[in-house]
Amino acid sequence: MASGFFDRLVARIDKLNPESLQAQMVRLVQERGFLETIFQTIQEGLVVIDNDGHLLYANHAAERLAGFDFKRTKGRSIMRVLRDWDWEHLLEVPASDSGWARMVTREIEITYPEHRFISVYAMPLHEEGLVEKGVLVILRDVTRDRKQEASTLESERFNAVKLLAAGVAHEIGNPLNALNIHLQLLARELQDLPDDTREPLANLVGVARAEVERLDTIIRQFLRALRPTQPVMRTEQVTDVLRETLALLKTEFENRRITVSVDITDTIPTVQLDRSQIKQVFFNLIKNALEAMPDGGALRIEVSAGDVYVDIAFVDTGKGIAPEELQRVFEPYRTSKQTGSGLGLMIVQRIVDEHGGEIELSSKQGVGTCFKVRLPRSERRVRLLTPPAATKKNKSQTPFDGTPEVVE
Repeated sequence: MASGFFDRLVARIDKLNPESLQAQMVRLVQERGFLETIFQTIQEGLVVIDNDGHLLYANHAAERLAGFDFKRTKGRSIMRVLRDWDWEHLLEVPASDSGWARMVTREIEITYPEHRFISVYAMPLHEEGLVEKGVLVILRDVTRDRKQEASTLESERFNAVKLLAAGVAHEIGNPLNALNIHLQLLARELQDLPDDTREPLANLVGVARAEVERLDTIIRQFLRALRPTQPVMRTEQVTDVLRETLALLKTEFENRRITVSVDITDTIPTVQLDRSQIKQVFFNLIKNALEAMPDGGALRIEVSAGDVYVDIAFVDTGKGIAPEELQRVFEPYRTSKQTGSGLGLMIVQRIVDEHGGEIELSSKQGVGTCFKVRLPRSERRVRLLTPPAATKKNKSQTPFDGTPEVVE
C-alpha cells in the first residue's frame, strides 16, 4: 500500500459517498491481506513490540521458532511470553540516542520448543509517520548454519583466503624469526657495554623484541580465526586484557592525534574468556575506530557490569555508518577501506559468539559509531540468556595514559 494512501483517505473520508467509502475500505482490506500473506510466507520470524514491551505482531515463523501462539499472547508483555531472551536490553532505547541508527545482533541457543540456534536482529521503529513506536525483531534459524560451519569454511572462497593467509604468514614469519634471533644476539653483545650505555640500548632492543612477538601473535591469531577453534576459557579480568591492548596501540594513538579516555565502573567482575582471542577483538575494534578518524578525534571506552554481562563499549567520533549498511558490516569481505580485507568484523563476531556474548552496534553519520561487546560474567555464563538488570554504578572518567585503572 502506498505510504500516503491512508492519509489521503482520512483527509477525504467526510467527502466520500457510501459506495466510494466501501470501495476504499475493500481496497484497504485487500492491501492488508496482501502484506499479511507476504509476512506469513517468509521463513524469518518477525516480531513487533511496542515501547512498553507488549507484543503487537508476530508471523507464523516467529511462532514456530520461539514456541508461542500469537493470538493467545497478543498484547501481553514479551518478557512474560519469552522469559529468557533478554528483552529488557533489546527494548532499551536511551533518549540520548535520538537520531542514531541502532541495531542489536546476537546469537542465542534455545531448548524450547526444540533445540535451535537463533540469530536475533533488533532495531527500533522510530520513523516519522508510524502509528506505533517500538522494536522490530527479526529471528533467523541458524542451526543448520552452525552444523555446516566447518564444511562452509572449506568452500572455494574460504579455501582461497586460507591459502593466501598461510602464504602471507610464511613469508612474514621467516623474516620475523630472523629478526628475533638477531635481536637476541644483539642483546648478548650489549652485556659487555658499560651500564650507562647498555641500559638505554637494552630497553630499545626489548621494545623491538616485544613488537616482533606481537606481530607473530597477530599472524597466529588471524589464522586461528579463519580456522575457528574452541576458545580456551580461563577466569580473567577484562580490564587487564583491555589495558594490554591499549598499551600496544599507545604510539599509534599519538601518531594519529587520537585522544583516548577510559570509563570504568567501580567494580568489574571476572569473565570466562580466551585472553588472546578477546585481545584480538579489542584490537580489531580499536583499529576500526582509528581508521574511521583519519584526521584525528576521540575514542571513549566504557566498561560496565550488569547482573549478567560485562559490557565494553568503544565509541569513536568518526564518519559513522549509514543505516542501510548496519546489518551488513559483519559480512565477510564487506569493507569500505581501499586496503581492507573485510574479515576483521567477521572475526570479531565469531569470537564473541563463541564466548556466549553479543555485539551491539549503533551509529550516526557524521557523528560517530559505538561497538559494544557484551561478555557473560563468570558466574552467569550460560548460553540461554536471562534478562540483565541494566543499571550502572558510579563511574570515573580518566584520560588514557597507557594504564587504565579500575576505580576502587
